[in-house]
Amino acid sequence: MSTINAQKFDRELKKGGAELLVLSLLEARPRHGYEVRKLIETRSDGVLKFNAASLYPLLYRLEERGWIEGRWVEKAGQRRRRYYKLTKDGKKVLAAQRTIWQSFVAAINRVTELENA
Repeated sequence: MSTINAQKFDRELKKGGAELLVLSLLEARPRHGYEVRKLIETRSDGVLKFNAASLYPLLYRLEERGWIEGRWVEKAGQRRRRYYKLTKDGKKVLAAQRTIWQSFVAAINRVTELENA
């Protein structure tokens, strides 16, 4: 696979899992966008990286759909940040997406195992 095709494939995989990643991180507690971005990068050992130009529009879309809710928080000596939390509908979507993703990954693994290839 050429480098260009590998990059495109990587981008498409990331796009498909982006909602799941963000919703999963907001399940535990409210977080601001930069924290979400850094957690994705840290927990994936640098394999997954989101730049602000792709993460923030995703957060806005999730908020428009009613899956997350954002609110501005101001702290002394810091700039204000928008914290996002999972809504009741977001929890339902997250559960469904997890199930779908787990089935998808299991199917890919079954197909790509060496003995099946």
